Amino acid sequence: MRSVETGTLLRAAPQREEWSGSRMGRFLADVEQKTGRTFASYEDAWQWSVDNLEEFWAEVWDHFEIISHTPYKAVLGDRKMPGAEWFPGATINYTEHIVRALRGRQHDNMVKSRSQTAGSSDWTGGRLLEEIGRIQQGLIRQGIVAGDRVAGYLPNIPQTLAAYLATTALGAIWCSVPPEMGPKSVVDRIAQLEPKLIIAIDGYRWGKKDLSRADDLVRIRMELPDTQVVLLPYLDKDCALPANTIAYADFTCENADIRFEAVPFSHPLTVLFSSGTTGKPKAIVHSHGGLLLEHFKAMGLHFDMGPKDTAFWFTTTGWMVWTLGISTLLTGAAVVLMDGDPNWPALDGEWSQWAVLAETEATYLGTGSAYLAACAHAGLTPGKTWDLSRLREIQCSGSPLAADVAGWVYDAVSPNLVLAPTSGGTDICAAFLGASPLTGVYAGEMSCRPLGVAVESWDPEGRPLHGAAGELVATQPMPSMPVFFWGDKDNERYINSYFGAYPGVWRHGDWLIETERKTWVISGRSDATLNRGGVRLGTAEFYAVLDGLPQVNDSMVLHFEDPAGGMGRLALLIEAQEGADTTQLEAAVRRALRTELSPRHVPDDIVFVPSIPRNPSGKRLEIPLKRVIQGAVMGDALDPGVLVKPDDVGETVRLIKKAFAA
Repeated sequence: MRSVETGTLLRAAPQREEWSGSRMGRFLADVEQKTGRTFASYEDAWQWSVDNLEEFWAEVWDHFEIISHTPYKAVLGDRKMPGAEWFPGATINYTEHIVRALRGRQHDNMVKSRSQTAGSSDWTGGRLLEEIGRIQQGLIRQGIVAGDRVAGYLPNIPQTLAAYLATTALGAIWCSVPPEMGPKSVVDRIAQLEPKLIIAIDGYRWGKKDLSRADDLVRIRMELPDTQVVLLPYLDKDCALPANTIAYADFTCENADIRFEAVPFSHPLTVLFSSGTTGKPKAIVHSHGGLLLEHFKAMGLHFDMGPKDTAFWFTTTGWMVWTLGISTLLTGAAVVLMDGDPNWPALDGEWSQWAVLAETEATYLGTGSAYLAACAHAGLTPGKTWDLSRLREIQCSGSPLAADVAGWVYDAVSPNLVLAPTSGGTDICAAFLGASPLTGVYAGEMSCRPLGVAVESWDPEGRPLHGAAGELVATQPMPSMPVFFWGDKDNERYINSYFGAYPGVWRHGDWLIETERKTWVISGRSDATLNRGGVRLGTAEFYAVLDGLPQVNDSMVLHFEDPAGGMGRLALLIEAQEGADTTQLEAAVRRALRTELSPRHVPDDIVFVPSIPRNPSGKRLEIPLKRVIQGAVMGDALDPGVLVKPDDVGETVRLIKKAFAA
């Protein structure tokens, strides 16, 4: 992997006369024709979209032909945050728009499922519509109506997709947790909603391991005695049906046309849960209209998706990327669903994301930055190993993408694709920063602010910053901002989470830098900034150095402040490549950090650990681990059920404490 400087241009923006080659370009041309405006650059278009927020979202509404059962009275009835009132008067249904697209592609393969448990299957649009209708009839027989909650304890398979759409078409509210979560993690989340029904599997296969969920399901049912359970046999097709449980085959025994409940724009569609790494998971409620508008904008304009595309989003059902990825169907594009270990039997094996991408002929990949980094460090050459000729874009998120890894994508995957590092979150189920068909790609940076997203970097006094790290803020409302947190009395937790620092302005909690190129860099969490003797650095600046070092598979920085105002204690955790000489590697790491960052940021302790605690989205869990080291109870500060490698965390904590005691 070659060394690439941050800010290196990897792909130039298209010329203005080439804009018509993308849907975003054609959308903006229509706006120009209607309004007499002229957009000389993407930045011009972005500025128009935030200066004229109501006009922009009305254009999105019209462009994507939103089905409204009653008309809206205004685009924004109230602009205040929190509590912005979008499209008052309109009654809509998110799922009706996906069904509209599926009905136009009844005979085309719209869902390509690849499962280590059940094998491969392709569903046409008609087959998916039939499953939605069957599940919906089962829901109706169980008395599910608008406003009821339905939970999925399910993997990323077609039945989960169909259950989500069947539920939300009725105006009922969907939530899902992946089966790799243990019973405590599941109950901590879904019990908040008091679901009327759960659809669950009996178990699944992960690589070569068969993992039963029968005992876990018993414990979950004990905590939710009033919740009806539907069991989908997945690991064992002949598994015994527990008492007072409905068999999936019986639940879906009747078919009928899909019914749609027209609901207000802000009616709850789905509940996404925060990671639960800093306390009880927040139950974040997203609306029909908010996700419909934001996802149409993202899929249709920023990702340029349409009926010729097949999108592979590697995700579990508990990550916001799953919800985002399902919206691929809004544009008539097909989706790839994968359930299994992408590192089995090896990082470059038959179940790697690259292998699935090639086999399904996908044109779009949504993955984690950590996965791309792992492939780069392992020296993989996916573009030579697999036929990726149809791939036109890679979106990555979960953590910042190092400049060297971005360069590797163009060297080892394809020189022709769009690389789109993106930052958003479960909180908005959308992006604050990302890419577009009209902007260039720069190593280690994000290309633009999405249309309609008024993001800035602010100092503590609320003044915009340029070229220096400040708080990531959104100064104007977005349709997909949560309508509320479930069970949050008087919106207290919601307001404290986002609006405590700057009243009326969303503060996300990331350090953000605007570059001289009008690109953007996330330098770390603002609550994890390292202040050593007055020199402040974000954790992402450490990782940008460490990700390029040979024999470093992964790393994590922890800073323990000195209450007296001293330097504090800086610990660096390293997951080294197998066989690495840790003495030599430690010396190389110290030398690189001293040279590239500052002498004050050379770690006091370097601890070699079995793995770095990450959640399934690839997010490093620095703050929760730090709290455990400081004496917090593991289950309270850091739930092992949300970790990719939960069995390693106990040994990691032991090794850190041992180093500190030495």
